[in-house]
Amino acid sequence: MVKQRTISKEVTLKGVGLHTGAQVTMKFVPAPENHGYAFKRVDLEGEPIIEADANYVINTQRGTNLEKRGVKIQTSEHVLAALVGLEIDNVMIELDAPEPPIMDGSSKYFVEALEKAGIVEQDAEREVYEVKEVITYRDEATGSEITVIPAEEYQITTMVDFGTKVLGTQNASIEHLSQFKEDIADSRTFSFLHELEMLLEHGLIKGGDLNNAIVYVDKEISPETMKKLEKAFKKKKLSVKPNGILDNLTLHYPNEAARHKLLDVIGDLALIGTRIKGKVIANKPGHYVNTQFAKKLSKIIKLEKRNNVPKYDLNQEPLMDVVQIMKMLPHRPPFLLVDKILELSDTHVVGIKNVTMNEPFFVGHFPGAPVMPGVLQVEAMAQTGGILVLSTVPDPENYLTYFMKIDNVKFKQQVLPGDTLIFKCDLISPIRRGICHMQAYAYANGKLVSEAELMAQIVKTKKD
Repeated sequence: MVKQRTISKEVTLKGVGLHTGAQVTMKFVPAPENHGYAFKRVDLEGEPIIEADANYVINTQRGTNLEKRGVKIQTSEHVLAALVGLEIDNVMIELDAPEPPIMDGSSKYFVEALEKAGIVEQDAEREVYEVKEVITYRDEATGSEITVIPAEEYQITTMVDFGTKVLGTQNASIEHLSQFKEDIADSRTFSFLHELEMLLEHGLIKGGDLNNAIVYVDKEISPETMKKLEKAFKKKKLSVKPNGILDNLTLHYPNEAARHKLLDVIGDLALIGTRIKGKVIANKPGHYVNTQFAKKLSKIIKLEKRNNVPKYDLNQEPLMDVVQIMKMLPHRPPFLLVDKILELSDTHVVGIKNVTMNEPFFVGHFPGAPVMPGVLQVEAMAQTGGILVLSTVPDPENYLTYFMKIDNVKFKQQVLPGDTLIFKCDLISPIRRGICHMQAYAYANGKLVSEAELMAQIVKTKKD
């Protein structure tokens, strides 16, 4: 498994926001394991934090804009693309304004700053979602479509077609994120002349100049419009190159537009919150379709996590049978609620319970429609976890296990006679002083039936 990564020290960039034109200072700050990406508005009271989460997307006009409790972050995608492109997992992005600096309209300067800060490996493993089937989102209004298919690693292909002579059909691809720095990071944002005129009329792109955006001229420019552009970009004279681009810069690549769209896809899909093992194919991508796809995939991942039933051969020779379990646990029938242990490691345990009609609790618990009590499901998960914590001492028979705390208990499905319950308990933190803090799940019939966060302590009953 690949370890999570953060940066080794803080690093700061200064610039202007593309749309606000405001001066902004942005700081990348190291973050702990499982933190992910988040923005902190240090210019506001309480320094509110907005996580990089697709559910916080409020609009995608000229960028991917987030809002949480009235606090906003604009044009987040270029910064997030740099973090994903360098395979950094945990960073806090501090800003003293609503949007990051536009720099040159690409991710190049963010990549350079992050590499200057240094990248360090952390202890926790990186969570990766492996795509097992084709998942698609299509925007019928525009014909834009994003699909992800199974692949050995995270790959992206973008195909753009704006239906104009000046910018025809273009494609761009990367087969591995290691290509991002060299092939994608310096691809700059772009705009068409007709969009530029509208943005200027609405008072946007105040921070725009001819060093941070490619302008494709897709219509005749009147002398009046040319004067407006010269004024807006603080230039004495502007003209159009033979290739249909304003004479502000030279393209880095013939397909720079498609490469920048790929950059945007990477940045927008960072909002899923989980790394992807699969190939993304984006046809006519844009921030709206990107973020809608991110929301869809995020929901699918959360649902699959919730219903991620461990697959085991229930007929295999168990690691511990009920006789061995009774040598370790102090419980006895009818209160022993674990029949077998299938797996046991330093950090997790898997057990099973065959729920039969002969269970004593069915006699009085809805006898006409028997359902296993939820509290007994929690108790069964705790007993399974008890095997994990008692396996850390040489004489488990001399210890008792006591609950200290039960949090976030959820019951999803009924457990009925004839069901086979599978319990999986994972340590949330290392066992210290006999205290075990674990996340427990119970599954039956291919579904999650209950879950709980449990804390228990083992106490010795016999003196040496």
